[in-house]
Amino acid sequence: MPRAQETAVYTHGHHESVLRSHTWRTAANSAAHLLGVLEPDMRILDIGCGPGTITADLAELVPDGRVTGVDRAPGVLEQARATADARGLRNVDFAVADVHALDHPDDTFCVVHAHQVLQHVGDPVQALREMARVTRPGGWIAVRDSDYAAMTWYPASPGMDDWLALYRRVARANGGEPDAGRRLKSWALRAGLTAITATSSAWTFSTPEERAWWSGLWADRTLASEYARVAVGGGHATEEELRAVSEAWREWGRQEDGWFAVLHGELLCRKEA
Repeated sequence: MPRAQETAVYTHGHHESVLRSHTWRTAANSAAHLLGVLEPDMRILDIGCGPGTITADLAELVPDGRVTGVDRAPGVLEQARATADARGLRNVDFAVADVHALDHPDDTFCVVHAHQVLQHVGDPVQALREMARVTRPGGWIAVRDSDYAAMTWYPASPGMDDWLALYRRVARANGGEPDAGRRLKSWALRAGLTAITATSSAWTFSTPEERAWWSGLWADRTLASEYARVAVGGGHATEEELRAVSEAWREWGRQEDGWFAVLHGELLCRKEA
């Protein structure tokens, strides 16, 4: 059996084109399903915090509490610390961790949150069990993951179809589940969670500025990120095929009637007292 820290593989890596997306994320656009239960003195664990923009928002929302952001990648945590420092936050800290085996005692946190994490882990059911273990009785487990097969766009593009098929192959070869959003409730039930509220929400990109940003980061990611390296190294695509997919993204971004929607599954689970 692989060690716990080897069972979570982040397909995208932390290339600039990836962080371009991550640093856009806020609690409002990525954790709205959680915000209604937050109280000023809560202690929160933010798993897979990346560059820390959502973590920092959560810290501002619990001024009398504390937020701990954790990630597998030590390098990105330096950016997260810089994000918190730039905002003058003193109630937040960061550490390296693996969601399959969290280094915290039972019943530690009021809220345990993970955004776009379970699609990348080797055992999402075990990850949810760990999240529940470190949550206090009466506390909350909150997760949100996109669902690649449910992503949709206009106008139709064979090159974009190739992108979706390729990404799903690469993600599964890395041990993840790209269509995680639809599976969250099933995973939570298997993890023994019972008080589950399952919802969904979407990001939509349609204005000229949104299309340029979204298409540009994916065009660059397709050529230069860890995902690109794995796609070629694993025999899933040639460099020529990646260039064609990248250009398909840019072509979609130039379309005046272009529209793209990213569906997310969401869970808000109350740990029974």
